[in-house]
Amino acid sequence: MTRESLHLFDTTLRDGQQTPGIDFSVEDKIAIAKMLDAFGIDYVEGGYPGANPTDTAFFAEKRTTSARFVAFGMTKRVGVSASNDPGLAALLQAKSDAICFVAKSWDYHVRLALGCTEDENLDAIRASVEAARAAGKEALVDCEHFFDGFKANSAYALACAKTAFDAGARWVVLCDTNGGTQPSEIRAIVEAVIASGIPGKNLGIHAHDDTGQAVANSLAAVEAGVRQVQGTLNGIGERCGNANLITIIPTLALKPAFAERFETGVTAEALAGISRLSRAFDELLNRAPEAQSPYVGASAFATKAGIHASALAKEPKTYEHVEPQLVGNRRRVMVSDQGGKANFLAELRRRGIEVPRDDNRLDALISVVKEREAEGYAYEGADASFELLARKMLHSVPEFFNVTSFRCMVERRFDANGALKTVSEAIVKVIVDGEERMSVAEGHGPVNALDIALRKDLGRYQHEIADLELVDYKVRILNGGTEAITRVLIESRDGSGARWWTVGVSDNIIDASFQALMDSIVFKLMKNRDMAGLVAAE
Repeated sequence: MTRESLHLFDTTLRDGQQTPGIDFSVEDKIAIAKMLDAFGIDYVEGGYPGANPTDTAFFAEKRTTSARFVAFGMTKRVGVSASNDPGLAALLQAKSDAICFVAKSWDYHVRLALGCTEDENLDAIRASVEAARAAGKEALVDCEHFFDGFKANSAYALACAKTAFDAGARWVVLCDTNGGTQPSEIRAIVEAVIASGIPGKNLGIHAHDDTGQAVANSLAAVEAGVRQVQGTLNGIGERCGNANLITIIPTLALKPAFAERFETGVTAEALAGISRLSRAFDELLNRAPEAQSPYVGASAFATKAGIHASALAKEPKTYEHVEPQLVGNRRRVMVSDQGGKANFLAELRRRGIEVPRDDNRLDALISVVKEREAEGYAYEGADASFELLARKMLHSVPEFFNVTSFRCMVERRFDANGALKTVSEAIVKVIVDGEERMSVAEGHGPVNALDIALRKDLGRYQHEIADLELVDYKVRILNGGTEAITRVLIESRDGSGARWWTVGVSDNIIDASFQALMDSIVFKLMKNRDMAGLVAAE
């Protein structure tokens, strides 16, 4: 059976850049464009040449090899010919394969935002598409607010779409710009557009996530007949974000309702790297990956309850809708106070720790984990601390060093210039190879000072932790009051790119932090010796 082609259009570098707190440099855009191109995306929209120096520099040369490189911009201004419009000229001169014009398709916006007549807007759409084609560029038109416009004045919204198509646009993209349209409405309106004379093979969907339905709306549009899907990596975008291509692509490839009818440019081999792509993008943004992201999140194939783990061990399909490895993810059976022996045995085995089911040490480990979780520890979120605990109780962990004492001080004072300053200092005494060493450090707060002092002089182990970096620090208050029990979770990484999580619990936040810091360093030293980290440092 011949499958139809679905074309994937990524707008991370343009619409995704509208995300608060995200501002791509030219170097960032080059790196992301290469990632998308290698992954198999059909269209990479790079930005708005002429609108800012970054995008203008980015379009100084073509940035993709296989994907079509797309410049974005407005249709020509009303009252100015296409040949005399400087904005249109910048688009035509950009080193792109295609131009995506944004055009008003809601009569309310034409009157209010453009301040022109409906016919003048149609003329701007027509002239812009014709100019792009005359310059040898593929033309696309994003019909902004199309679904809201259709509901308000279907005749005019259709007129805008048909004008773009009749002028020669390869793709007429129907945009749910405000993100409020429901899947059933998307489906009905797309069917009406196709019935009006624009073939589905020339229609695209651009959905925003303001009701949490951008992915559902995109898939509904595909079912109704569109053959181009727009979105962004990890669903970034203005307000609540755009349709998440990291979710859409596996759904199209792995769910029979779509996979049996359609094919995309993403191969099965590339799909197996989609989790890595998602995480690499978050790394570039310097933010932690979302654990509960569909398909690619660390928790996407995780189970905590003992009865679920037992079923998973017998047949993974009992609690998995697809095989994790198809999207480059992995199954996680989490250890917690809700877990039974099946959880523990599965997790230990995957860490290379073999222990018989009837071993008394296993029962002791389960008992300790449940006791500690009752105290506030959370081992399902701290893989490295769990592994260290398990190895200590079931085998052994080398004593690389021994901290005999530490002290933290915080002083608030006026400096020589009369400015009020808060200074944090930590002193750590540690024994390495029988020799006691003392380190002193100042930091941005007592925890940072303690971290610096602890890692300042570990003797012959010092060079081994040179690439160790603390990348996230989370504090959770477990009960009320200033004397509350505090849980600290620390995420660390090293030069290999491996990440791991450690936990500490105490009624003293400094002590809880110290526990998590110690586990992180010991885990790193064991990982360097291939004594730990088979799973936790992935």
